[in-house]
Amino acid sequence: MEFRLFPTTLDNKDTLVNRELGLIKFYRRILAQVYDDSIPLLERLNYLCIVCKNCDELFEVRIARLLKLNKDQPSKILPGGMMVSDALRIVRQEVITLYDDIYRAYKLTLTPQLREHGIFILSETEWNESQEKWVHEYFIKELKTVLTPVSLDSLHPFPKLPTKNLHFAVILNGIGTYGKEFRIAIVEAPRILPRVIKLPKMYNSGEYEFILLQDIIKVHIGEFFCGSKVEGCYPFRVTRNAEINFKYNVKNLRSLVTREIQNRKYAECSRLELDVTCGMPNSDFINILLKQLNICEYDLYFAHGPVNLSRLQVILKMVNKSKYRFPLYKPSLPNELKHGKTLFEAMQKNDILIHTPYQSFDPVIEMTRLAAEDPDVVAVKMTVYRTGTDSQLAQNLITAAANGKQVVASIELFARFDEEANIELANLLEKAGAHVVYGVMGYKVHAKMLLVVRRENSTLRYYVHLGTGNYHQESAKGYSDFGLLTTNSFIVSDVDNIFAQITGLGKSGIVEKIYQAPFNLFNFILQSIEIETANALNGKRAKIIAKMNTLQESQIIEALYKASQSGVKIILIVRGACALRPGIKGVSDNIEVRSIIGRFLEHHRVFYFYNLGAEDVYISSADWMKRNFFRRVETCIPILDKQVKRRIINEGLKYYIKDNANAWIMDENGNYIKVKPGKNRFAAQEELLKQLTC
Repeated sequence: MEFRLFPTTLDNKDTLVNRELGLIKFYRRILAQVYDDSIPLLERLNYLCIVCKNCDELFEVRIARLLKLNKDQPSKILPGGMMVSDALRIVRQEVITLYDDIYRAYKLTLTPQLREHGIFILSETEWNESQEKWVHEYFIKELKTVLTPVSLDSLHPFPKLPTKNLHFAVILNGIGTYGKEFRIAIVEAPRILPRVIKLPKMYNSGEYEFILLQDIIKVHIGEFFCGSKVEGCYPFRVTRNAEINFKYNVKNLRSLVTREIQNRKYAECSRLELDVTCGMPNSDFINILLKQLNICEYDLYFAHGPVNLSRLQVILKMVNKSKYRFPLYKPSLPNELKHGKTLFEAMQKNDILIHTPYQSFDPVIEMTRLAAEDPDVVAVKMTVYRTGTDSQLAQNLITAAANGKQVVASIELFARFDEEANIELANLLEKAGAHVVYGVMGYKVHAKMLLVVRRENSTLRYYVHLGTGNYHQESAKGYSDFGLLTTNSFIVSDVDNIFAQITGLGKSGIVEKIYQAPFNLFNFILQSIEIETANALNGKRAKIIAKMNTLQESQIIEALYKASQSGVKIILIVRGACALRPGIKGVSDNIEVRSIIGRFLEHHRVFYFYNLGAEDVYISSADWMKRNFFRRVETCIPILDKQVKRRIINEGLKYYIKDNANAWIMDENGNYIKVKPGKNRFAAQEELLKQLTC
């Protein structure tokens, strides 16, 4: 198939957006929610906390990788055309600006508005006499014996600082108890201590008054150093590389992951945050911290307010005011499950689409409950990426194994930040008699599959759930995802064969309908784009709509650029980082990139290809990224039921294209512009709440 000449290369910064910069742009779209007065007050505080959490992960993963790469290959060219050293420099500058904007939003917008509504986060300078007395008693009773000051000298080396824990660097002048002069000490606040404390009602002048742990400790830090003068006390936090280094050819992978989780607490430092609200410490003091942490001055970020604002998220639970939160709603059940039929009976009749969080995740939980309790069920197989050990779904799997069902769980040990929970669940399942495997050697199992085998009239019948999101009950309340319940013979056969691939050593049966990474998914997406391109070149209507979390894969982007040049209409709905630049003259004129930032986190992966009117629709566990195509086990499921297909096109694509209330449009420079609603305001999430919830 021939195409027109592509005018620019994908190593050119004019045609691709750097991934880290794309993430920072995404964080800015979230931060913008803080200034939206139409959003309830505490929800805007929540958005601020989300941005801060996202910044943590940026340093734990993306910037940590850049730092490591900068040591080994600073001149390496990254996708987007920048050298590693240049990318690191620019990303650091962008983060500094983002930090300033985060604290500006907190201090100048959120804090005053919270106070207007009787919610006070009091600094130490605002405590009245009775509050000061209570705080001192709290310090003595609850904190002093838990905190351990460590002075730095030849007998007291610089302590190991766990990642993301709150610490205090103290500058001292004086002689200690044993006649020893010391200048610097470190105090760690254990993670178990609450970071936000609600003042008892009798000490409140308003309805809700809170004080911060770091302020309590800072005010009373001198009580640890009798005879010495505290010349400065600086709350700080260290962030470390969160990547787990491993080799698959080890005897016990679970033991290795357990060990590496512990090592991660003290991995290489990627960021030092220092609270400078009480003034800037002297350079000698800063240099000591940098030297001990083995970082340079560019890895130091000044916080003009409390360190780790994300811990303010607990206030959402402490303030019992529904008017400051999004309105409550009740998820509905799909129509197919409302007429008194059992889940298995309903699945036998039709494919069933579940659109969370608007529709309930309960049918998936019910599927695992039946797997555990129905005497006709003989086996249940499931992939576990992020599930949690305390969920009902996990407990149902354990019960099924204990009841003698054949339970097979493929548990992904390398699901970042969920490794410990997954190891614990693996232990519980094995104790109950389940067969636990850890995916495929060298690949993450990211596919979302649940298979129940039931004996009916002397034959075995398969029931399957496939989804775009994780089997996590809490995520299902806040993430928008599609889940398909089906007994389609082709699909269930494919799922059974994929499970055989994951658990067995040899080749399984042929997978006919489902496209699968790392085998044929990449080529399928490329070919689908090329078919639309050829149709456009032949003067026929051609259209591509794709919704996902991230778009980074360079060959896919190049194919989309070629499709655009050929006249294919392309709409990309990408929540997070998007490397593709739309609207470049002669390159991507026919591509629109939009991002929806609303109440729920957009998590569907939906791919639509017009295909001469056939309107092929797929839901997938995979974003369009190199790792998803080549280093993970992923599924991409064709939607064969006409009614389900129409629902996905409307609810997952058309509504989001029509959205003019929560949408951001990317320009040719990679920047995002908020869409103005005008007279005919339309918000996809609000419309789905109206249509699908009870």
